Amino acid sequence: MTVAVALLLGAGLVAWLAPVHLKRLTASGSHPRVVLVAWLSSIASVVTTSGLAVTALLTPDHGAHAFANFPQCFDTLLHGSPPQVEALSGVVGVLLLAGLLVRLAVMGTRTVRRRARARAEHLAVLRLAARQEPGSPATLWLDHEEPLAFSLPGCPGVVVATEGLTRKLAGDQVDAVLVHERAHLRGRHHLLVTAADTLSAMLPFLPLFRQTPTAVRELVELAADAVAVRVCGAASVRAALTAVTSGGAPGSALAMSRDAVEARLAHLRHADQHAGRARTAVSCGVAGLTTMVLPPFVAVSGLLALVTVSCA
Repeated sequence: MTVAVALLLGAGLVAWLAPVHLKRLTASGSHPRVVLVAWLSSIASVVTTSGLAVTALLTPDHGAHAFANFPQCFDTLLHGSPPQVEALSGVVGVLLLAGLLVRLAVMGTRTVRRRARARAEHLAVLRLAARQEPGSPATLWLDHEEPLAFSLPGCPGVVVATEGLTRKLAGDQVDAVLVHERAHLRGRHHLLVTAADTLSAMLPFLPLFRQTPTAVRELVELAADAVAVRVCGAASVRAALTAVTSGGAPGSALAMSRDAVEARLAHLRHADQHAGRARTAVSCGVAGLTTMVLPPFVAVSGLLALVTVSCA
């Protein structure tokens, strides 16, 4: 049972402390894609490690075979609970894990269906009032003086923009806005936001899950900004971000100037310093691998400390 408790403590510590360090990583100017991978893999690692803890409770030796070469006194620590307590803990753990998975499936299905209905209603109205510009994805132009742009997912998704963009913004700034919104659709950012909202509702008492929706919204905006910077330059993206109207977009959409505007403007000061695609891909792999092994590493470190103290 000691192994399972250690795994649960490792997962709990990461779920409690990781958001602070991930936010620092964002504030330091790291590529948003790297931070997004680290955030999502942290969640996956916490869930996986919790599942391993439940599995350890259900195995006959509770994972003790992994510590077969440890001092003999550690065997007492590993099996310090009566068999009935360990069996009951395993059953309770399975029930809790199954309940969370069912809750995740039910809430995720409801959220996806609700947003799909709202998106279909918005698109039906927009297609009647807008001028459609063909492309991949298509762009719907609304005859409105206020400069506004947002993207709506779907099969296929669309970018919605007002004629006010072309009337009040320079050509490179309009291009930056459209590239930004297309990056949302091609990066499946709306799906990430929906998943973040569902995970937060499933485990709102853990900081890592509770803060995921806000963090993911900021990171997908930063990621779309990074694509626009690569195509149009940081100056054009910065000017567009301050010129586009912040309101008017549906709640299910990702709008150009609605989320984390101040953080994005700060990030744009050193956006041109981001590494190339190959280096970014390597950094994403390192970040994902590091965060995936962190909870088990914390658990093993705690067990080693217990051995050192108890079996000296």
